[in-house]
Amino acid sequence: MMQAQRFILTDRGEAIRGLLRSRRFLAGLVCALLAMLALTAAWPRGHSANHITEAGLLQNGSDAYTMPSRTVDPDRLAGRWRTVRLPYQPLPQFLTGSTTLVPDAGRLTTTWFRLVAPPADSLRPPLYLFIPRWKTDGQIAIYVDGRLTYQSHSNNQWNGSDQPLWVALEETAESRTPHEVMVRMQHVAGIGGSISSIWLGGYDDIAWRYFVRNFFVTFLPYMSSVAFLATGLFTLGVWLVGRREPAYLLYFLMSVAAFIRTLQTYVGVDRLPVSDALFGWVTLHSLFWMLVIIHLFLEQIHKRPQPWLTRGVVGVALVCALVTVPAAPLLDPTLSAPLIYVCMLVVGNVICLSGLWQSWRAGEPEGIWLAGSGVLGVLLGIYDWLLQNNLVNIEGLYISLYVNIFLTILFGRIMLRRYVVALSSVEQASRNLADQLARREAELAESYAKLRTVEERETLSRERQRMMQDMHDGMGSSLVTALRAAEHGKLGEVEMVQVLKDCIDDLKLTIDSMEPVETDLLLLVATLRFRLQPRLESTGIKLVWQVEEVPPITWLDQRNCLHILRILQEAFTNTIKHARASTIVMTTRSENNNVVITIVDDGVGFDLGGATDSGKGLSNQAGRAKAIGAGVDWTSDSEGTRFRLSLPVTRAREDGRPDSGVGRGTPGNQNNLPDVAFPAVGE
Repeated sequence: MMQAQRFILTDRGEAIRGLLRSRRFLAGLVCALLAMLALTAAWPRGHSANHITEAGLLQNGSDAYTMPSRTVDPDRLAGRWRTVRLPYQPLPQFLTGSTTLVPDAGRLTTTWFRLVAPPADSLRPPLYLFIPRWKTDGQIAIYVDGRLTYQSHSNNQWNGSDQPLWVALEETAESRTPHEVMVRMQHVAGIGGSISSIWLGGYDDIAWRYFVRNFFVTFLPYMSSVAFLATGLFTLGVWLVGRREPAYLLYFLMSVAAFIRTLQTYVGVDRLPVSDALFGWVTLHSLFWMLVIIHLFLEQIHKRPQPWLTRGVVGVALVCALVTVPAAPLLDPTLSAPLIYVCMLVVGNVICLSGLWQSWRAGEPEGIWLAGSGVLGVLLGIYDWLLQNNLVNIEGLYISLYVNIFLTILFGRIMLRRYVVALSSVEQASRNLADQLARREAELAESYAKLRTVEERETLSRERQRMMQDMHDGMGSSLVTALRAAEHGKLGEVEMVQVLKDCIDDLKLTIDSMEPVETDLLLLVATLRFRLQPRLESTGIKLVWQVEEVPPITWLDQRNCLHILRILQEAFTNTIKHARASTIVMTTRSENNNVVITIVDDGVGFDLGGATDSGKGLSNQAGRAKAIGAGVDWTSDSEGTRFRLSLPVTRAREDGRPDSGVGRGTPGNQNNLPDVAFPAVGE
């Protein structure tokens, strides 16, 4: 047990040390320090001569919002002026001991601030007025020497009052240094009516203060929320396309909630397209849903579900949303915001502290940082709550905005790491697959090489057996017959010469049949013509060659070629020996899916019946034709003999498929044809 505890603590320590050594962590820390320095530079300073920190104050009640008049005389306003220090920040109603926690939106107050300008010799036109913050619902109007110079044109509640106000005073040829500046604000009684100290001076004195503060208050939150939303849309695409991990969807929802929450920092200067109630409800409760999403995201990291906490957080968020829903609100979402923020602080602390503890137990540094940042954000949110309710100097900045920026970076780092890990996994899987494929290809190549070697050996064996059988059936048979006849003294010199010529012709046929003719029948018969032409010329027989193009015969191979050559050679031999012909005509043509070879001579003819009974030549031809699936027939009369060989273009195998004639026979019989022993040509 103790060893297991030491192992867990070691893992936690290593995880935390690894995170602290991270270059990205150090870079983020440097950026945070730079941001703090910039915030310090942006903080308003009170040592300038043009910094107004005292004003007259006058307040009176009203029943409705009214438009400001074009001119105003401060001495004719109802009520009594009193001097106050700026910034002026009265406490909200619920902090003053009032029995009503939420102000009545029907009771309004008009607050006037009367500012005395610095001496004229210290200011030179053109002049600018800079108000770092004015906090009120309603409108603001600014009068210079009794004339209306600026008025806001926005919603009453969400009016951009947290944004710095920059007003250019009149710049004409008749312009003079103002003596008095008045600020009018109309707001709900019990809240609002706060204003910071005011700066008055030339462009060089005022502009940098406004632009720096506006960058951190408005522009930086705007850019960070837009960037967060853009990356959220990317993760949504990743989640929709291929990855179903909830973390990608939660990241997208977090970016949407953060974007909505940040809207209140940079919108409101112009009139909103929606009501104050709806805008306040959406932006207020988006913070609650950010807390819910952080809780769910932490669960994805530390892998320790807490269903009771999830139900509780979602329940509280739903109750707060329902009691302030704009359709039928029990509480005004904007006016009740301080109370709801207290509830959020409590819930946020519970979520982040629980996530911090669970991440610590699981040894997840990312969860530790995310939950720790959330705890820090909630604690700093206490300062923001104090700032919102005028309990600290209102010229300060809402720090939670920058915690949100840090959370955005942290969320992005976590998702980027997950995405990189996922890509690395895919790349590793691809490499593994490539390695497996390479090994499989090598195995297949080795197997193919072995099969090719076996096939080559089988082919050589078949060729040896075929050649042995052909030589045995042809030249061997002729030589054996001649030898026996010579031994018995029945073979003369002339007959011996003829036998030897027949053996040589048969050997030539065997050699010719080994030539690769593939499916070209014309090449085969051309080879036969080349062999027979000298013999025909020596006997005075004229060969008329009428061969035309014919379809390729798919089943031609060496054995089949030898059968065809011997059939045709037998026909020519019979004509030379017996027909006493002067001309032989050989033709080819295509007929009914067959190739027909015809040999016609002008000899004396012969009796078909007698020839069949007395000799083996015609029966040999018929037998060879049958062996290759072909057909032969003869017609003969006194004017000559016609021999006809019909070869099918395609030939069916035993399984019903067309026979290609290549490599499908057994050794010594490649085309599943019967093994038939035929005598040599002319025997």
